[in-house]
Amino acid sequence: MWIQKELRLKPRQRGFHLVTDEIISQVPELRDFKIGLLHVFIKHTSASLTLNENADPTVRQDFESYFNRAVPEDQPYYRHMDEGSDDMPAHIKSSLLGNSLSLPVSNGRLAIGIWQGIYLCEHRNHGGSRSLVLTLQGE
Repeated sequence: MWIQKELRLKPRQRGFHLVTDEIISQVPELRDFKIGLLHVFIKHTSASLTLNENADPTVRQDFESYFNRAVPEDQPYYRHMDEGSDDMPAHIKSSLLGNSLSLPVSNGRLAIGIWQGIYLCEHRNHGGSRSLVLTLQGE
């Protein structure tokens, strides 16, 4: 069976945000799957997705600090600055982290680690709401 839905996330400030519960709540059909995959795709080029630590919020703060240092704003070699100084760095960060996750489903639940959660990685100062395409497949 295949199920596909689009989820619109509320706007969030720049940073790394846990969205696991929001995603799961949009696919109640997950409970009916013994085995499968949930593919999560973000329809934006200045935000990304990743799977990581879900308990300690300092991990998310450290992610933001690292990426801001690794991909700084206001660099003289950036040519694409159509939407401000955070525009090109946001595109680079998005490419480094990626635009999708494929997560295993087992016995009606995501089969991810107890300390793992899905992050929305917002790389813009004012990114706005973000759209995700959720595709669930399996039996």
